[in-house]
Amino acid sequence: MNIELLGLEARHPAALPGAPAALRALNLRLAAGEQVAIIGPSGAGKTTLLQVLACAQPPTQGSLQLAGVNPWTLSARALRSTRGQLFLAPQVPPLPPRQRVVTSVLAGRLPSMGLWASLRSLFYPADIPAAYEALVHFDLGDKLFDRVDRLSGGERQRVGLARALLAPASLWLIDEPLSALDPMRARMAMSALVNLAAERQVTLVATLHQVDMALAHFPRVIGLRDGQLVFDLPSAQVSPERLAHLYDQYEHELRGEVLSVALPDDAPARPAPVVMHCR
Repeated sequence: MNIELLGLEARHPAALPGAPAALRALNLRLAAGEQVAIIGPSGAGKTTLLQVLACAQPPTQGSLQLAGVNPWTLSARALRSTRGQLFLAPQVPPLPPRQRVVTSVLAGRLPSMGLWASLRSLFYPADIPAAYEALVHFDLGDKLFDRVDRLSGGERQRVGLARALLAPASLWLIDEPLSALDPMRARMAMSALVNLAAERQVTLVATLHQVDMALAHFPRVIGLRDGQLVFDLPSAQVSPERLAHLYDQYEHELRGEVLSVALPDDAPARPAPVVMHCR
């Protein structure tokens, strides 16, 4: 699926009145089948860009074209059909805690399934071998029948990525897929996503804090800062000087010291804090 943004402006859904737009005057073109990494410091507008591309929120100015069509000019039914061709993997996948992993992975096919087939799949998974094959790409084959609430944070994140391999989508939008993964599994996950997207001619757009991963795995890297395009280059041309300019005053993120604390891949799910009030 090819993408074109012209003068696009968008606000974060939780932005306060009067706050600056998360994306400003953004012009961008992606050809069908490209694999592109979006990098930049926190607050650059990376997640908002994915939300706009996923048709989860309309731009406030400018235009978005997916496969040559502005999705916000479509009827409600046609817009639902367009969204069915997109796959968005948020940083924290919304997996039902009591669900089996096999069911969660096969849920990637829901946009192409009818109502009764969808309901039946909740109780009788329709294609267990396909779910297993998708999980193997992320070193999770042995978790096929585990419950989601018994997985670590990194395992849940990889289950969310495995869904993409079964989704009937021509555009994968992946938000910070490595935040809870150790280095080895991070490299495995990136290789699987990029290689399978190229093999299937799926357009892949991923936001990353790990600059080294973006440069190593993606042929094209886009730098965002304060909602604006700083550079759009082949990865081989992204110099240390360009990165230093992009992350000016955010050097801790360039070194990989991201402020948000991620769960280690082998850590159990973090319990909710207990708040005690004394009288």
